[in-house]
Amino acid sequence: MSESIGTFALLFLAALSAGWIDSIAGGGGLITVPILLSVGLPPQVALGTNKFQASFGSFTAASHYAQKHVFRISDAKPGIVFTIFGAALGTWSVQQIDPGVLGLIIPFLLIVIAIYLLFIPEVGAQEISPRMPSMAFYLLCGVTLGFYDGFFGPGVGSLWAIAFVIGLGFNLLKATGYTKVMNFTSNLVSLILFLNGGHVMFSAGITMAVGQIVGSRIGSGLAIRRGARFIKPIYVLVVVLTTSKLLYDRFR
Repeated sequence: MSESIGTFALLFLAALSAGWIDSIAGGGGLITVPILLSVGLPPQVALGTNKFQASFGSFTAASHYAQKHVFRISDAKPGIVFTIFGAALGTWSVQQIDPGVLGLIIPFLLIVIAIYLLFIPEVGAQEISPRMPSMAFYLLCGVTLGFYDGFFGPGVGSLWAIAFVIGLGFNLLKATGYTKVMNFTSNLVSLILFLNGGHVMFSAGITMAVGQIVGSRIGSGLAIRRGARFIKPIYVLVVVLTTSKLLYDRFR
């Protein structure tokens, strides 16, 4: 990678944009991973560096949501535990095998989510009764989505948010707050394993971490002030763009 001022400026701006998007609707990895690959980092180093910078963004967003009482960390503890397990297994797996199968499955799951939100507009507008016990929800989603984030990643924030809306009856603002906790958990676990494998470029990661912090703070602030009505159209747009990007990469 060329360590020029222009390259670091590009990485900073990409991370700032990704932090803003991620803190509201997820999908920031669609910006940061291609940028890291485009500047010449090998795939595993790009993934490891991405987890490094994304950890700062998800922590910043989660902290802001917590300060504004969007979620309670005590309620999220079971999800954190199961997500740790899933993310560790997923990150170990991606360093052993090709994640191409998930790259084919996930776009179609995201298409279903987009259609569901578009044709059932009241979804996520307000809280409803949970459809399953919280422990069962966190066991199922913590392990599977934690694994997916550690193994592949794009779109996991969108999957977590809709899972909270459907499974636990959260509105989209509350779902987004809890999503950031789970994102930070899986990012941190993956980062530790990537660090252990020597797959992080710190100069790029630190530059992007600064951008992530700024973008995540701005984005989470907007989401809190404007609520679910603001989040939903951005969320649907991110899901559509995520799906398009994954399908393009798969079939080009």
